[in-house]
Amino acid sequence: MVFPYYVNPEQMTQDKREFARKGIARGKSIVTLEYDGGILLLAENPFKLSKIGEIYDRIAFAGVGKFSEFDRLRKMGVQWADVEGYRFSRDDVRGKALANLYSQAIGEEFNRSIKPFEVEIVVAEVGDPQFAGHEANALYEMDFEGTIQDRIGFCVIGGSDDAMRSHMASNFRPGLPLGDALRLGRDTLQRAENASPDLAPESLEACLLERERRRRKFRRLSADDVRGLLAA
Repeated sequence: MVFPYYVNPEQMTQDKREFARKGIARGKSIVTLEYDGGILLLAENPFKLSKIGEIYDRIAFAGVGKFSEFDRLRKMGVQWADVEGYRFSRDDVRGKALANLYSQAIGEEFNRSIKPFEVEIVVAEVGDPQFAGHEANALYEMDFEGTIQDRIGFCVIGGSDDAMRSHMASNFRPGLPLGDALRLGRDTLQRAENASPDLAPESLEACLLERERRRRKFRRLSADDVRGLLAA
């Protein structure tokens, strides 16, 4: 008689965690922080594949880890937001609901599949004073198990985020001008274990959610934009 292969569930869960952490650690980190005009999302990314993208009018997405997996999640979020905006109204599409959707999808993949998602993601929503109860910015961070955390002011995702989070916590303050926020973000990224020691503007992917921008708040900065802001 052949006995079925058995693995201790606790050991399998631990193995999944280690597998996901190793996959995420191979990628570059992302920092997201509030500034006086909205939210800045910044990544070390010398390639053409985007790690940061627009989801809906006031909502942006950022992901680290395996590109095919977090890009699949990004597309899922865009489709969900489009349907919600069509069924109800554009004003009803909220970052919190999207973050809960991602948390559920990632958590189910971790629990049911042999191989979990090798991703960490951020959902950022810029506040708008014309919407009662949603005047403030919102940042939601999700890990490879689907655990969701509501961050205040900033968040850091990526494999080696302890030193970066400590640096950001020591230097971040509310109401930073965009140039100062960008410099702080770059300095933080340079503290990652696998980061370049002196990140050039061409190696940075920088995007904004601008509070004063009409309807669609998302804007992608060019290398020249980044260079000018860092020099200001």
